[in-house]
Amino acid sequence: MNRWFVRGFILVSVTALFPGAVLAQDGSVDQAREALARQEGDEDASKQLEEVFQAAEKNYSLQKKGTHSLNYSFDYSYTADQRVDLAITNGSVRNLDVVPSATHTFTNAFSYDYGLLNNLTVGTRIPLVVKYDTEDELSIYDFGDVSLTGRWQPFAYVPGKMSTTFFGTLTTKTGVSPYEIDIKEQLSTGSGYYSAGGGVSLSKVLDPVVVFGSVSATYNLPAEDLNQVRGARLLVEVEPGFGVSGSAGFAYSLSYDISLSISTQLSYSDETILTFTNGEQAVAQDQMTGFLSMSLGTRVSDTTIVNTSLGIGLTEDAPDFSIGVSLPINFSGLKE
Repeated sequence: MNRWFVRGFILVSVTALFPGAVLAQDGSVDQAREALARQEGDEDASKQLEEVFQAAEKNYSLQKKGTHSLNYSFDYSYTADQRVDLAITNGSVRNLDVVPSATHTFTNAFSYDYGLLNNLTVGTRIPLVVKYDTEDELSIYDFGDVSLTGRWQPFAYVPGKMSTTFFGTLTTKTGVSPYEIDIKEQLSTGSGYYSAGGGVSLSKVLDPVVVFGSVSATYNLPAEDLNQVRGARLLVEVEPGFGVSGSAGFAYSLSYDISLSISTQLSYSDETILTFTNGEQAVAQDQMTGFLSMSLGTRVSDTTIVNTSLGIGLTEDAPDFSIGVSLPINFSGLKE
């Protein structure tokens, strides 16, 4: 399985599902931060505190019917590891190749949400990816995988009670596929296959903290009719399997203009099977990925909160670290 996609999906596609809830990118952490920051029109400490939690209630609800939101995020991640290809021949596993990798990834993403109903929001995320591999001195500038999301809140928010939101996502293969390139001369920006997933996110306001969490599952559709040269063989099919993930964290208001969020994401990716024209198969083993994110939300104006984040990989399969910035884009035509 294209593990970078899985990580990107988990680190970047989870944020697209929960605007203002975790990473990337729209995420549970971002909404918590904005929820806990001071709102426009505050007059005194009592009113400020009241509006902090009113904002939290609003942000953990969805877009109101007929309203829009547009956000921009920038993320940088660095990953250094060794890629191992395995093949199964006559029931035995043998090592095909060990390839060192040091990759810098820059992602500019635009996320748009629209409220179909007061409790139903649809959206899309369009990433623009720049990648550079320092080991092979390769680079690429192209679109990533565009994703479509839907979020549904079955019950109205009740102060003091837990808020529940169900979500679903469809990720396309608009990015450059890793299975349709010359792997010695080119890099990819996408997964190479379609994915469908869904899950649930939970949040609760506990004065003066917001706690949140989510669980999700993803099914990746097989990529067929391929024609990629890998060594002396020709790749014709990839079966990426499935993935599951979970995240949890909290946001704390340091002041009425600054808030801090900390969250952890864990994900499991099933093994990926590559089939070649001669009937042989290569297997990329299953993976467990852990990531810790720390974010700071800073109000720079009455209408704009800039969110900066630092992520640290907790497992061998995770990116070494990532840095991100996100902020809303305000157009008069998109205002409520």
